[in-house]
Amino acid sequence: MSSAKKIFGTDGVRGVANIEPVTAETALKLGRAAAHVFKNLESQSRGRGRHKIVIGKDTRLSGYMLENAISSGILSMGVDVLFIGPLPTPGVAYATRSLRADAGLVITASHNPYADNGIKFFRADGYKLDDRIEAEIEHLVFSGQIENIRPTAEAIGKAVRIEDALGRYIEFAKASLPRGLTLEGMRVVVDCAHGAAYKSTPCVLRELGAEVIVYGNQPDGMNINRDCGSMHPESLCKKVVEHQACLGIAHDGDADRLILCDEGGGLVDGDDIMAIAALDMLTQGTLAHKTLVSTVMSNAGLDALVHAAGGRVIRTSVGDKNVIDEMLRHGFNLGGEQSGHMIFRDYSTTGDGLVSALQILRIMKERDQSLSRLARCWTRYPQKITNIRVREKRPFDQLDGLFKLVAEAETELTQAGGRLLLRYSGTEPKARLLLEGPDATVLERWSEKICSLILREVGA
Repeated sequence: MSSAKKIFGTDGVRGVANIEPVTAETALKLGRAAAHVFKNLESQSRGRGRHKIVIGKDTRLSGYMLENAISSGILSMGVDVLFIGPLPTPGVAYATRSLRADAGLVITASHNPYADNGIKFFRADGYKLDDRIEAEIEHLVFSGQIENIRPTAEAIGKAVRIEDALGRYIEFAKASLPRGLTLEGMRVVVDCAHGAAYKSTPCVLRELGAEVIVYGNQPDGMNINRDCGSMHPESLCKKVVEHQACLGIAHDGDADRLILCDEGGGLVDGDDIMAIAALDMLTQGTLAHKTLVSTVMSNAGLDALVHAAGGRVIRTSVGDKNVIDEMLRHGFNLGGEQSGHMIFRDYSTTGDGLVSALQILRIMKERDQSLSRLARCWTRYPQKITNIRVREKRPFDQLDGLFKLVAEAETELTQAGGRLLLRYSGTEPKARLLLEGPDATVLERWSEKICSLILREVGA
């Protein structure tokens, strides 16, 4: 691997499993580098013994390969490993704190197809790594500076399997509801995407008293996210109506996000969830600094709602890490993305699909209102989002005629109170185009023109 290459993207390491950088060889190097960095961040481990790193994963077949490789690298540097098995990403973050480990990592490609995989790291406090630590790990992987650090004999690390990690996370999630509040009388349909939440979410809902109907809970290593979960909620909507449930919950593969479905089969996305939660917290006086943090992808109608209720919205770049960083900088406690990453920082350090669903269920119970009625609290501006698969991420200014076309579109949309956002995905080979404005016909026209040009220049 060339020293000019990078490993970390916008959300950890990600790519096709067994192709660089998601290979056993690179995973082993990552394990060695990460162990060295975390071991030297604090000379005294949090557990007062040897330094420890938690390893969790989702249900992908390639997780076995990467788990063994990265753990070997960690152990070779004299750091212990705590295996916790398949667990949602927020469960790994919680286990890192709960087990007093010095760091944690989860092997997952989130909402991507099963052939992909990746690695996300957490600090000892359960938050994702800052850029400085990622850069340090990356430098060590490529520089070879730790090649001569070879503990021997009793200095080599040991691995232990933690049997009660799932139970710990279940109790943690349940504790996010007020004491004494139950979900009795509620029928809920859950789609676990054959992913990491296939045990935890149904278990929590049942233990809180809900009647639970579960789909996507039979992972085979290859069916994660396949025509199910938050990326494909169509069947969930049908099942909610079929079972006459009060709502449906759809996770992605590592369950750090969710999409909901109301009792009538209507989709409720991250913007809807933020609107409901922000309004509730403003009413209760619990929204820190009366501020909601969202990304540039969220609908402008969300800003109008929060402003009218006496609050404000701060926008960040796309990515839940950017949302969390902004929340940490200023002490905000609610943020999220339209895609379903929701951060209720009073309870969790990262996006948590289960905790987020419980907060909406709490509001439904306390206000005795259906999800569809709660979601009518705001008006969504017309929005057109298009994903264009590309063969290469050539800079947009190098695509013939694109800047001129985008400038023309922006001028027309801005004059009408709308906006345009064009970017490359940080995790997939796609260009993402967002158009927003009062006239859906105008959005459709500009989307077709811009997408056609991108397809002609770099389309896959």
